[in-house]
Order: sequence, then C-alpha cells, then structure tokens
Amino acid sequence: MKQQRMTKQKQLVLSVAQAHCDHPTADQIYMEVRAIDGRISRGTVYRNLEQLSETGNLLHVKVPGAGRFDSRLEYHYHMVCKNCNAVHDVPFEYRRELDELLFEKSGFKVERHRTVFEGLCPDCAKKLNP
Repeated sequence: MKQQRMTKQKQLVLSVAQAHCDHPTADQIYMEVRAIDGRISRGTVYRNLEQLSETGNLLHVKVPGAGRFDSRLEYHYHMVCKNCNAVHDVPFEYRRELDELLFEKSGFKVERHRTVFEGLCPDCAKKLNP
C-alpha cells in the first residue's frame, strides 16, 4: 500500500482515538471529532480510521457488535462483556509459543493471532448473579 499523508483531519481522528483507553467504536470517535470540527463527515472519519489501522497507527479490534479501535499497538488480547459490551485488555501477555506451535504442526507461518474472550465483566456478573 502506498504511503498515506497525515492530513489535519487524519491527525485529529488519531488524536481522539489515542485519548481513549476504553476501545471506542468508530461512531464514538466520529461524535468526538465532530464536536471539535463540525465540518468533518462520518465518511471521512471512518475512512481515516481504516487507513490508520492499515498503516499500523491504530489497532482495529474485531469484536461482536461493532468494531473497536485501540491505540495500544503491541500484541495483546481482549475481553468483551456480552451484557454491557465493554471491551478491556486481557491482563496477561501475548503467547508467541502458540504461533510457533501452529507452525510446527501445520507449516502455517503465523504473523500474529487475535483472541477475544467473551463473558461477563465483574460489574455485570454481580448485577446478574447477586
């Protein structure tokens, strides 16, 4: 892919996304960007998010419901609450040995794997199972 230039609009989208630690949706980012620049369109924000993901400036986290964006770029896992849809980082490290094991068993050269754990966050678990 050819190098994309960093326009003012793209920089704004990136800045808003990087200000989050809660894995916002594209629509959440759009609403915040729109509050700063009322002329920017939804399409422009979505297109810039996609380009920023493709160039490695943001991570596009594919979870049930709506895709989310993450500015934490090192390999890591996510967990999503099936009740409130919150997305959190998993508190343990990426397991590269899984990539190596798969290569040993199949010959498939893994660049990375992505794992999403689904269940209930502690708050929802307490509310649903008091």
